[in-house]
Amino acid sequence: MKTKKPQDTFVIMSELVLPNDTNTLGNLMGGKLMHWMDIAAAIASQKHCNCPVVTASVDNVSFTNPIKLGNLLTIEAKLTRSFNTSMEVYLRVWGEDLSAQYKYLSNEAYMTFVALDPNGKPHKVPELVPETDLEQKMYEGALRRRQLRLILGGKMKTEDAGELRALFIK
Repeated sequence: MKTKKPQDTFVIMSELVLPNDTNTLGNLMGGKLMHWMDIAAAIASQKHCNCPVVTASVDNVSFTNPIKLGNLLTIEAKLTRSFNTSMEVYLRVWGEDLSAQYKYLSNEAYMTFVALDPNGKPHKVPELVPETDLEQKMYEGALRRRQLRLILGGKMKTEDAGELRALFIK
């Protein structure tokens, strides 16, 4: 199986925030944003594994700045690491007031996807090889984030999370 680079998975998705996308305050609804984030992250994952994927988890999504009616929303998604059948995707969401020429970060998140074979069973994915210092740092952090997800999901015992425990126990 051929290895891939994070840049091979990079996706940029843009949407114009319309009235049916907003709440009564004129801000983009969080659920609509998460819908678009899920699509962008799924595309990044599919570019990596070249097969269907399903969302396995969504890490904390904190809304730093609202995206207003009429603003442009841009989502950037890129894999940070692949494991056996799962892939972690990092997303950044930008809002942009085009008339004021002002672009701002709205939020960031990590999502995990699992590749599926034709029978709907987990499918092995290619190795992801980081190229830049930032990609390497995110790659290394992905293992700790994965261990935390597995502990919180009841799929791993804390004593088995060696990488994560090393942060707290000398």
